[in-house]
Amino acid sequence: MTNAVPPQPAHLRGAVDLSALVHREERARADAAGGPPAAPASGDAIVFATDDAGFGSALELSRTVPVVVVLWASWSEQSVALVGSLERLVRARAGRLVLAAADADRSPQLVQAFQAQGIPTVVAVVAGQPVPLFAGVQPDDVIDQVFDQLLELAAQHGVTGRIDAEDASEDAESGEPAAPEEPPLPPLHQEAYDAIAQGDFAAAASAYRTAIAQDPRDTLAVAGLAQANLLARLQGKTLDAIRNRAASAPDDLDAQLDVADLDLSGGHVDDAFDRLLTLFPKLDAAGRARVRERMVELFEVVGTDDPRVAVARRRLASLLY
Repeated sequence: MTNAVPPQPAHLRGAVDLSALVHREERARADAAGGPPAAPASGDAIVFATDDAGFGSALELSRTVPVVVVLWASWSEQSVALVGSLERLVRARAGRLVLAAADADRSPQLVQAFQAQGIPTVVAVVAGQPVPLFAGVQPDDVIDQVFDQLLELAAQHGVTGRIDAEDASEDAESGEPAAPEEPPLPPLHQEAYDAIAQGDFAAAASAYRTAIAQDPRDTLAVAGLAQANLLARLQGKTLDAIRNRAASAPDDLDAQLDVADLDLSGGHVDDAFDRLLTLFPKLDAAGRARVRERMVELFEVVGTDDPRVAVARRRLASLLY
């Protein structure tokens, strides 16, 4: 039984299935078809429903407070009961946490992104990045301990905001969502963030490049540029098409680069690195240069101090020299 937040790297840049952003139109059509209510929880600024199409707002909120995400299903009595417990315990934290309940049957992209092996599964998002918590039903005291550790982790990464519980209650009664107070992003970062939200990854990349030109030490802009480039490469491509092409052409560098992007965007970091490093010795000098350039960019997406990056970097160096 998992009852504690696993150790996390110093940066929380691991991918929350960035490829899900490529498929907005497919998700919108699925939402238009209707379905059961999204969650057996109150709808306000502290406890709310989410799904594939609406998860962007939860990601944004996670820059202010940690967002606890529960993947549940109406057919699972355990998960319905857990949502009730989580709501009670989150509200007891007086706005230092929020709870987003996602019906797993209506949120396949979230299930994939968080690599949920069963229902219910509880994860968190801090500053836009995933933090595994636990699977299955847990006692209240265990959940409280997990929440303590989650808040400690969030504080280490500067996520220390609070949603005013009274304002949230008043806004819920009036139908108006509470707006959390959040320090503004630097102008170019905000421009890039807005462009990504609109699916304009070229504009986002341009804004990040300008930020880097103004301050070459802006590591967040470097990482943001790498993520924008990754999203741009995946835009308009489907999961099946990418994987089928890579499977049918194992020596096609473009196909393998695409599937490595896809793997990393879905959180399969080791698979992405291994794919490219295994292919590397078979390539000519130009192909090796392309793989090296792509891996350096993917290192930025994951976070250069991530242990998986360190392993892959050493393996790449051994192949180069």
